[in-house]
Amino acid sequence: MSIMSAELDTSGEIRIYLENTCEGESLDRAAYLFKTLRMHETKLRNGVLIYLAVKNRKFAIIGDEGINKVVPENFWDHIKEHMLNDFREGKFTEGLCAAIESAGEQLKKNFPRKRDDVNELPDDISFGEK
Repeated sequence: MSIMSAELDTSGEIRIYLENTCEGESLDRAAYLFKTLRMHETKLRNGVLIYLAVKNRKFAIIGDEGINKVVPENFWDHIKEHMLNDFREGKFTEGLCAAIESAGEQLKKNFPRKRDDVNELPDDISFGEK
């Protein structure tokens, strides 16, 4: 529901990918999944992936080149810091929803929805096999 709401007034795309474990660096895994999920194929290169490895307590956020060109410096790091603080307090849902909302605000600001926009990627949460 948060994803659909965040994407309501933007052409941007937000995806969530959850799995239990992540061997190696979470950012490397997220980059691999970004390509696997074809998030780099959006028309305006404005996809955002939030990746979480639950049992390892690892996560990463990746924005495509279109959104990365227009967000403030360290934008994704700030979102991660807020998520981490919420996660430490046991507020997992709140932290994830706040991250989605923050990404959605930047997408709406920089990539407003146009009449001919289509939802390029599914809004459902993806689950890994690990």
